Amino acid sequence: MEVYLPSLPMMKILSYLDAYSLLQVAQVNKNWNELASSDVLWRRLCQKRWFYCDMVTLPLHGKETWKQFFIYRTWQEHAKSRAKPEDFTYKEIPVKFEFWAHPCYISRHGLTRNGQGKSAICMVTSVNRISTWDIHEGAMTWVSPVQPSYIMQMTTLPEMHIAVTVDMQSTIKLWDCHNREVLATKALSFSCQLLQAEFTKDGPIVLVGDVCGNLYIFRIPDLYLISKVNVFPYSIDELYCSPQKKWVFLMGKRLHDLIKVFYMSSLLRPSEFSAPVSTVLEVPLIRKVFWTPRREDRITLISTVSPQNNTKFDTFDMKLEGIGNKVTIQEYLTASFSLAEREGKPDYFGVSDKDVIVCSTGSSLLLFDINGLRLQTFQYCPEEIWKLWVDPVHVIVTCNDGSLDVYAWEERSLLLRKCYRLLNRRYQPPSAFIIETLCDDVSIILVMTNSPNPCCLIAYTLNVCS
Repeated sequence: MEVYLPSLPMMKILSYLDAYSLLQVAQVNKNWNELASSDVLWRRLCQKRWFYCDMVTLPLHGKETWKQFFIYRTWQEHAKSRAKPEDFTYKEIPVKFEFWAHPCYISRHGLTRNGQGKSAICMVTSVNRISTWDIHEGAMTWVSPVQPSYIMQMTTLPEMHIAVTVDMQSTIKLWDCHNREVLATKALSFSCQLLQAEFTKDGPIVLVGDVCGNLYIFRIPDLYLISKVNVFPYSIDELYCSPQKKWVFLMGKRLHDLIKVFYMSSLLRPSEFSAPVSTVLEVPLIRKVFWTPRREDRITLISTVSPQNNTKFDTFDMKLEGIGNKVTIQEYLTASFSLAEREGKPDYFGVSDKDVIVCSTGSSLLLFDINGLRLQTFQYCPEEIWKLWVDPVHVIVTCNDGSLDVYAWEERSLLLRKCYRLLNRRYQPPSAFIIETLCDDVSIILVMTNSPNPCCLIAYTLNVCS
């Protein structure tokens, strides 16, 4: 005999379940299947897993229900985890990047404007221009005119296929990477120290920090100045936005660490706030910062503790609090631990959405929970770890010989699973150095330099992405 619960309390109960449990509930009977397939439930799961779902509609993704979108998107982002080395095409992009190259993905999750599963990147080179590349084909698809001033920095907004550059004259330029003409320009009074484009609930923006400690926020696509605030007495050196762009972490490193966290809405809507809302984090000698993916308010800092120079991990939760008509930020220290000297000094680190910290020490890949419990160790000897890429799905280790080890976060445990190794097929002399490793759902790219020879872009692309 089947038991039918009223729909309203049943939906409330189902709202606490994850995707795997909802799929199991849907097998019980026809009524439960209908409730467990509700767009309300699945959109909430999509928004929790991919924050950009707050700002898009299903027709943009060619799906009829949020359940379909969740299943397809999960399948797609795990494509690299299911692959084998032979599923990748190895390619060296045949273009001279001279002695310095900086790549940024211009495609969103490996999808181009027409929805095909391909990766596109934008490059800035020392010849004062930027260009976009279909890395599956190894072909250039667009190039800007040569610029009169040296391009110092570039950022991209894949959602709009837009690139933003700033040159030595402190001129910001906005590019639609299909047209040769600049969309908008803006001149700054002081040299730009950092540049970052973000897609927020209030629309697309560019955040700019200068050498005088000023933070500017410009609107895309016209570079209208939304707000300007003096953050530090010296330059802003690092900027990290939280996953849903609720918080902005800013750091200056002149003389001593200066750290502030701003509430993004107070910067984007200055007319609604008497002053920008911020707080200071009292953590000296910060080395690295990582926001916990899919958890909007949690951030982990890695610092050096004197006099022993031990490495310390501090995890904070950021919360808004109201005092009368005033909004303030309160930070709470959630967890903290230090590494023993014998465990080495991490060069890179990241955090999973289950609060697992992964870090590399050169000879080892280490996993801890946020309280310092060792979960896993992967040894690298005689090889060395040169780079570490961490995202919500993968951990990619770049070794000193240019080979890549791809790991995946286990769905229903705290551990990492080693998937495969991608070998570097290019001869790498002792003087060669890997500048950067980046990835999206369907590709992994490396930039290598071997001074005085030009940089080389190496790409591994999945053969099939449907």
